[in-house]
Amino acid sequence: MANKPEPVRVGIIGAGNISSIYLEAPQKFDILTIAAIADIDMVRANAQAEKYGTKAVTVDDLLADPTIEIVINLTVPLVHGDVALKALNAGKSVYTEKPFAYDKAQAKEILKLAKQKKLLVGGAPDTFMGGGYQTCRKLIDAGEIGQPVMGVAHMLSRGMESWHPNPDFFFQPGGGPMFDIGPYYLTAFVSLFGPATRVAGLARITHPQRTITSQPLNGTVINVNVPTNVAGTIEFANGALATIIMTWDVSEGYSPSLSVYGTKASLICPDPNTFGGPIKIKRADEKEFQEVPIEHGWTGNSRGLGVADMAYALRKRSARKFRANGAMANHVLELMHAFHESSASGKHVKLKTSCEQPEALPVSWP
Repeated sequence: MANKPEPVRVGIIGAGNISSIYLEAPQKFDILTIAAIADIDMVRANAQAEKYGTKAVTVDDLLADPTIEIVINLTVPLVHGDVALKALNAGKSVYTEKPFAYDKAQAKEILKLAKQKKLLVGGAPDTFMGGGYQTCRKLIDAGEIGQPVMGVAHMLSRGMESWHPNPDFFFQPGGGPMFDIGPYYLTAFVSLFGPATRVAGLARITHPQRTITSQPLNGTVINVNVPTNVAGTIEFANGALATIIMTWDVSEGYSPSLSVYGTKASLICPDPNTFGGPIKIKRADEKEFQEVPIEHGWTGNSRGLGVADMAYALRKRSARKFRANGAMANHVLELMHAFHESSASGKHVKLKTSCEQPEALPVSWP
């Protein structure tokens, strides 16, 4: 693009499994450059730094570096909020892996502090910005399915203990299928329908203990302290309803699904944990679903797309909100809590937060 802005220097806190795809982001997005990576485990930080050609530093040194403008927060879920607040207090904008935070009050504090300091905050997932969901968004916005009436989503899985090297945190507060996988589905719904207004949910722990069968912790027993089987319904401000099931308690290896039904057509959307397709549509006068070509880019694993959009907004200082922004991530956080809260109380939960439906991504972005 003409008059390319100066790349934004980014620091990563957290050198776990997910850090690799973010360390690769500058290969896709020339608005980003990785200045440093930090972790409480410096051995792990050094290994990632050497592999991806950056430097490993302590967390304190990363936050003290005046040249770093955005911190990508890839820590474990329970400390997402603490790290985000530290980064904001150090004068950095922050992009946090999902969930945005665990505690709702802390998430509110993050938004307030960012506003006070005139910094940007946002959070994963950014998969809704990929070619798959942007094509779905274009079809809905163009009226191809008529009025959206219903969304149906499920993710059926056995859980993480058979393959993840250190799965314990998935089964503690801040984890569970709703907080780990739910953000992809809920963010996809918000990107297609806009904000939600009300939730009803049921949740339970099916297996109070699980045994790790992956290496290096094979045989270790995990105490499960978060619901692993969640089902519920959502009411959206645009009038659409949605049902959602998130479970790690079934024999199914991995079964993702999200569909949208309208007054004129039905739309089978891609796995929300991916950026591509396939997408299929069946109109009222058709007998079979037809595959829809994807016109938008970013159909491969493009994690970092949300950070890049934030970086352009940081450089332009424009009025437009970048898409994976803190208001939407905070709304999704309240949605996730609402399923657990509704189950515990036996009542509907009316949501207190809201957000703007993010702008569609132009085919030619950026």
